[in-house]
Amino acid sequence: MSDPHRRGRPTAVKIIIAGGFGAGKTTLVGSISEIPPVTTEAVMTAASLAHDDASLVPDKGSTTVAMDFGRITLYSDLVLYLFGTPGQKRFWFMWDELCRGAIGAVVIADTRRLADCFGAIDYFENRRLPYVVAVNNFDGAARYHLEDIRDALAVHRGVPMLDADVRSRASAKEILVAVTEHALAQRAGARR
Repeated sequence: MSDPHRRGRPTAVKIIIAGGFGAGKTTLVGSISEIPPVTTEAVMTAASLAHDDASLVPDKGSTTVAMDFGRITLYSDLVLYLFGTPGQKRFWFMWDELCRGAIGAVVIADTRRLADCFGAIDYFENRRLPYVVAVNNFDGAARYHLEDIRDALAVHRGVPMLDADVRSRASAKEILVAVTEHALAQRAGARR
């Protein structure tokens, strides 16, 4: 992917990290960012619990209310800027601004709440933004074959799907390489 003889400024690209409430967006950004990640976490209050089903994430005490931001140098000539979206529907009004200029996106899927992915998948498909699905394998959650998850989410066969543990830097890097390669392949195909 990278030309070892290329010199000059690195190319900077924007990647969106999306998914449902508590799926692991903030964790993914934090596990891979080479800078201290910027987060807009707010303590969950009784008022927010009236809107957010935290029953499957009982240890979650805070939630993203605007975005997460991180940066990773993927190759010597490629820097990724990561923007994590808020997962709750009431914050989706920010997505258009967050996604402006992005080359691709990651949808983090939690198998305990797959329906939470539909909004993000629909959003990216409607805007023709290349995306991958990363199935975040939570401890104790049921495991499914990726093709079964693909079918349940009605995701096109051309969309890459990965098993992931977003707490792991290696897993996060695999996800970011997959979305970057998928986005570049989509762009190359569109130029033909």
